[in-house]
Amino acid sequence: MNDFFTLEEKKLLFTLYRQLLHLAGDTIFWQDCQTLKHHLYQAVEYNKLQRNNFGMNPVIRDLQTAIIVAEEIGMKGSCLIGIMLHEIVKSGMLTLEKVQEDFGEDVGNIIKGLVKTNELYAKSPAIESENFRNLLLSFAEDMRVILIMIADRVNVMRQIKHTPNEEDRLKVANEAAYLYAPLAHKLGLYKLKSELEDLSLKYSQRETYYFLKDKLNETKSSRDQYIAAFIDPIKRKIAADGLKFEIKGRTKSIHSIWNKIQKQKTAFENIYDLFAIRIILDSAPDREKQECWQAYSIVTDMYQPNPKRLRDWLSIPKSNGYESLHITVMGPEGKWVEVQIRTKRMDDIAERGLAAHWRYKGIKGENGLDDWLTSVREALENTESDSMKVMDQFKMDLYDDEVFVFTPKGDLFKLPKGATVLDFAFHIHTKLGSKCIGAKVNNKNVQLKQTLNSGDQVEIMTANTQSPKQDWLKIVTTSKARTKIRQALKEMAAHQLDFAKETLSRKFKNRKLDYDEAIMMKLIKQAGFKNVTEFYQKIADETLDVNVVLDKYVDLQKRDNDPHDEIVYRSAEGYNMQTATPENTSKEDVLVIDQDLKGLEFKLAKCCNPIYGDDVFGFVTVTGGIKVHRLDCPNAPQMRERFGYRIVKARWAGKSVGTQYPITLKVVGHDDIGIVTNITSIISKENGITLRSIGIDSNDGLFSGMLTVMVSDTGKLEALIKKLRTVKGVKQINRN
Repeated sequence: MNDFFTLEEKKLLFTLYRQLLHLAGDTIFWQDCQTLKHHLYQAVEYNKLQRNNFGMNPVIRDLQTAIIVAEEIGMKGSCLIGIMLHEIVKSGMLTLEKVQEDFGEDVGNIIKGLVKTNELYAKSPAIESENFRNLLLSFAEDMRVILIMIADRVNVMRQIKHTPNEEDRLKVANEAAYLYAPLAHKLGLYKLKSELEDLSLKYSQRETYYFLKDKLNETKSSRDQYIAAFIDPIKRKIAADGLKFEIKGRTKSIHSIWNKIQKQKTAFENIYDLFAIRIILDSAPDREKQECWQAYSIVTDMYQPNPKRLRDWLSIPKSNGYESLHITVMGPEGKWVEVQIRTKRMDDIAERGLAAHWRYKGIKGENGLDDWLTSVREALENTESDSMKVMDQFKMDLYDDEVFVFTPKGDLFKLPKGATVLDFAFHIHTKLGSKCIGAKVNNKNVQLKQTLNSGDQVEIMTANTQSPKQDWLKIVTTSKARTKIRQALKEMAAHQLDFAKETLSRKFKNRKLDYDEAIMMKLIKQAGFKNVTEFYQKIADETLDVNVVLDKYVDLQKRDNDPHDEIVYRSAEGYNMQTATPENTSKEDVLVIDQDLKGLEFKLAKCCNPIYGDDVFGFVTVTGGIKVHRLDCPNAPQMRERFGYRIVKARWAGKSVGTQYPITLKVVGHDDIGIVTNITSIISKENGITLRSIGIDSNDGLFSGMLTVMVSDTGKLEALIKKLRTVKGVKQINRN
């Protein structure tokens, strides 16, 4: 016990334990506390609990996570016990059956989900891409597991600021940005979502983070003065109207400011909405909407509103339960200011998300999260679909805003922003989607690809002759519709193949021919089909005449029976195969990818042209192949932020003789043909380096040249650059 906790950890342990007991209140029985402590003592005594990659003590970590779950999400009881016990169950010291016996089935279910997701993290602090589907599936099984995992990731991100383990910290930070922050956003945990994004930016782009933080600190006093001047008249008027309220100014998160800078391609100084004003009303349940609109009227009477920036999530809440009125008004000094108006209950849901939504079930029971989770399950359980596409679609579905559309009867449906008529048809029912030929939107006929807007009234039009088409996959934007279309196309292809096989078989019988599999395979190959399926597909859609196929089959059969023809034919085929044989791969430099895997096929990325000796990483493309990029590739930060789960380690492991890579060098110098001649002369004298092309532009007494050279590794390239820099008149030389 003494060895397991450091002195600092012991002090922290008792502080955290008391804090958790206070937060749990009467949701955990005294007897359960004693049993829980007994199991923890035993696990520590028998050294069954392991520290993670950052050296975090598992008991301390679980206590900290449980406090976030109780304090910031509002879940207690079973969830807290589950968090504290799951490590012991994972270690094998405690069975799920024993947990259910001691604490009940609910705790057992939570632990089952946590153990399942934790096992996927066994090898790495960030999930491996092939396990991503399993992780999301286990998320979709129990909402509480998602919430606990988000809280745990927030906790880990808070604790690792001083870790020397830089590589793992970057992995965890990237995953927080591309998976956990979007999940927190979807579940309405806006406070935790902002914290995850800010910490991720801090760990992955340290200079950017501190630059923006310093800028915000510099402008704080003037911002505070402006907020006070803006708020003061509103306060007086709302108070005069007899409403109970609080009003505050909130600076936007560093990450959201960084996003605006990137999207608007502008400087920090040009971002106008650095903060938002929030008016929180203390309203009775039956007066919430009325008082929110009353406050809206007060604000817009004082300050000119921008009608294009009104967001009404009061009349129709978001699917995660979020309710609020957002308006942008012209404040003093001609500055636009965002104002959010909501009640205490709405604010609680916005801060604590889903868990708070449950607490107010009596008032607002409906939410679209169950529908979203169902669509997640459907997309993930279709194992035929491409994992990478599923991941990208999943992330898109998480962050998408919503549109609200109505049926002719007035039923309301929520869809992601950008959804089309076809998405809507599949959202209602698969059969409706499959037979859809268009729609009437607000009584006007529109096509399948028509994008829907909030407030549209949509009547789907169908025809019995209609069936799903391959092109439909380009029209739909939701994962649910895409999954259903793929399934339908697969079933149709199977039916068509059966029909084509039956047609061919009948024709063989009519002509009284014996079917020989080997001859048919040879025919299919000679005709240039990639596979048998493609061949039968052409017969099914009548672009290949069955009678022509049979004539060719008879010719081949005759040729096979003639020994002279057979020899001539086979030698030609052998010759073709020989010429088509690819170059021996052993001539290429060897890369080790991910967990010491050699022999994987890879391509070198064109955006940064890596060569032997460069620090590199692998990126799994949508088609499943691996592209190798330089660590300093200009696209690397965006790839890490958006597709962190696709990035794999890569390093050069062996040098092969004769392998060369095209490298482009940009040279700037005095506009003198002699300098260019000197440069080409140096390159021509270098062993193992070939000049492939050169292009020169001159302007204002300077020339700018792009040289493409073939070079074998970074050592030779650096030596060449060093020599070229010594040429008199060369001012600058850089690798592109």
